[in-house]
Amino acid sequence: MKTQLAMTRDYLATARTLSEALPYLQRYTGAVVVIKFGGHAMGAETEMESFARDIVLMRQVGVNPVIVHGGGPMINDLLARLGIASRFVRGKRVTDAASVEVVEMVLSGLVNKRIVQAINAQGGKAVGLSGKDASLIVCDPDDPELGFVGRPSEVNPEVLRRLFEGGMIPVVAPVGAGRRGETYNINGDTAAGAIAAALKADRLLLLTDVAGVKNAAGEVLTQMSPADVRALIAEGTIAGGMIPKAETALAALDAGVRAVVILDGRAPNACLLELFTDHGAGSLIRSTEPRIKPRGAG
Repeated sequence: MKTQLAMTRDYLATARTLSEALPYLQRYTGAVVVIKFGGHAMGAETEMESFARDIVLMRQVGVNPVIVHGGGPMINDLLARLGIASRFVRGKRVTDAASVEVVEMVLSGLVNKRIVQAINAQGGKAVGLSGKDASLIVCDPDDPELGFVGRPSEVNPEVLRRLFEGGMIPVVAPVGAGRRGETYNINGDTAAGAIAAALKADRLLLLTDVAGVKNAAGEVLTQMSPADVRALIAEGTIAGGMIPKAETALAALDAGVRAVVILDGRAPNACLLELFTDHGAGSLIRSTEPRIKPRGAG
């Protein structure tokens, strides 16, 4: 049982945290923040509940969040249960006519509605949609080898702005429509970057299952410029699955997004730490701060 002194200390710590967060709360009032919520970052129900609570808080203090989610592990699971083999080329899923139906079922149905329900359970007003709704994302084929994998060629964010005006939180499945009515699977990072660019978002948060971009010594780099990122790719320090995220970040910055952060979505309150504290979370990429700095250094 806590003593009165211990409880008072807890209350004072909470009050101090809120006071320190005030400048950041004011800074982000009215800002658009696009959050890519990766399938590997979703975790169990407790992690989903914590994420949903953070998103609702962001909306309540005036931020306009847009959730763009993945669902790779869930797609793999259902394809395996249906006896449909998964195949990847250069890290991207090959999506044939049979598997694109499964992809849409999982992303627009199972995963999307799980996130919507979690946010609504915390008092938010989430609305689930996919890139096919209101022609949000129009796609061209990405690569003939990949089948029904799309590359966003047009993003029409008016539906998202209408949802903002109504106090809603859009939750977007990365499924788009082709010019002939085809259904395309879109890489979640790519979809999030395209939506962030169309909205000229203040922040694009790429939530994944690693702490951020690391240097050759394995330290998380908290601040980078686009030039730093390109250099790290060229020297092979950024490799594997981090390359598409880094490329998404660079494309978003080029298109007018103010900053991109790659961070561990499994960490408690990761989004709140990034937006509302001086310390931040993960790896921040923007043109105005070119220094590479390992976490905890200086």
